Amino acid sequence: MSKEFVTESIEFLENDFELVGEENLTNIDRIYASQSYWKDVLSRLKKNKGAILGLICIILITFMAVVGVWMNGHTYDSQTIAHQNLAPRIPLIENIGIFDGGEKMNTSQGAIEVNKYVSANGSKTGLEDTYYWFGTDVLGRDIFTRTWMGTRISLYIALIAVAIDMIFGLSYGLISGYFGGAVDNVMQRFAEILNGIPSLVIVTLLIIVLRPGLLTITFSLMITGWIGMNRIARAQMLKLKEQEFVLASRTLGAKSLFIIFKEILPNILGAIITNTMFSIPNAIFTEAFLAFIGLGVPAPMASLGSLISDAFKSFTTHPYMIVAPVIVLAILMLSFNMLADGVRDAFDPKMKEM
Repeated sequence: MSKEFVTESIEFLENDFELVGEENLTNIDRIYASQSYWKDVLSRLKKNKGAILGLICIILITFMAVVGVWMNGHTYDSQTIAHQNLAPRIPLIENIGIFDGGEKMNTSQGAIEVNKYVSANGSKTGLEDTYYWFGTDVLGRDIFTRTWMGTRISLYIALIAVAIDMIFGLSYGLISGYFGGAVDNVMQRFAEILNGIPSLVIVTLLIIVLRPGLLTITFSLMITGWIGMNRIARAQMLKLKEQEFVLASRTLGAKSLFIIFKEILPNILGAIITNTMFSIPNAIFTEAFLAFIGLGVPAPMASLGSLISDAFKSFTTHPYMIVAPVIVLAILMLSFNMLADGVRDAFDPKMKEM
């Protein structure tokens, strides 16, 4: 028995079918443009508000250190005995009752309000048109100008610390770790001997040979300031020198210095830059401490440490003298620490979780 099959043409419309579970479909993957390692680091650094704030503060302090010395017509070493111990006085702001040259002084009869810019009986003092934005010290020198001159010293120390770390400490640690064996043993024992000598002893001995000043502080940093960078560079070298890319370069006949500075160094720049950033505030504090105990730059040159030391002697009678250098030093060190912390997180985001 035969059956006849009739084939009919069936036309399907667009709305005849619908996908089951369409609302549960996953999103389509998107392809993002790749970016380099350094762009990725910069992107993470920009998202760190603390690091950006620290960088802005460093830029502003550096700008003031450059131009602040010339802003009010006074020099850092000019002495005017008639202007000694004048409280801060700022144009325009004095009209609202602050920074008008007045200060409270504690005497045997109690606290009294004193303003040496004006006379109590109405007679002229010759200081009616005189302004000292941060006041003057016991020798009549402008604290504003001397503060920014002292900031130059701190920034110079920061620059020297970076140069010593990157030039000497980095090379020393990389060479020591790469060659290893007896070379590494001798070099590291020498570094440990230097690190065992207190920096204060080194500075004192240098002062016997040289006179106190920036040269003495620079030499003291050159003697012991590179030890930390040496250890970081050596540790990174020991971790990478047996990697395959180093073995490949050595097999192809690359020289040792080429492998150290062309193959390995680019791979450890993150740790190197991070350690350098953290060494800057330590160097600034070291200089300030040496200046505070009288082993810094000689007078009339000013540094933040020497300004704090001089103002500390008059702290009970004229506390305004110590405020400006302390605030600038604190902001400078805090800004470098915040920037260093942000740089560390940008190079290695996992460090933030530790």
